[in-house]
Amino acid sequence: MADNHTPEERSYNMSRIRSIDTKPEEKVRKYLFAQGFRYRKNVKKLPGCPDIVLPKYKTIIFVQGCFWHMHNCGRFHWPTSNQEYWEPKILRNAERDQQNKEKLQDLGWTVMTVWECELKKKYFEKTMNSIVDKLKHS
Repeated sequence: MADNHTPEERSYNMSRIRSIDTKPEEKVRKYLFAQGFRYRKNVKKLPGCPDIVLPKYKTIIFVQGCFWHMHNCGRFHWPTSNQEYWEPKILRNAERDQQNKEKLQDLGWTVMTVWECELKKKYFEKTMNSIVDKLKHS
């Protein structure tokens, strides 16, 4: 199936996608900060350059997009165009996520993943309360 966008339009759209300080990350950070948690963000010295690092709790939080990281939630679907590009890219993202999680756990960190779909209005409070409970009991 062909792309509905011209190469220039697709290039522009892709250039707008951020890898750090995304809206879902900011949503999680604001909530944690309001609850009194202090953190560091995008720590490059740690495997995977984690989105949120809470040194006091020895905990790391990755805020993942369902599409980019292949979440099994209904929001993820394989692209119908340019599959020879997308399939290895998305599979590699998921593989890298797992490797980084294992490396961090080997270093003694607790690793949490918050999925973009879990931050929708309907699930946000439950998701964030679960994270706060885990942090308080770590």
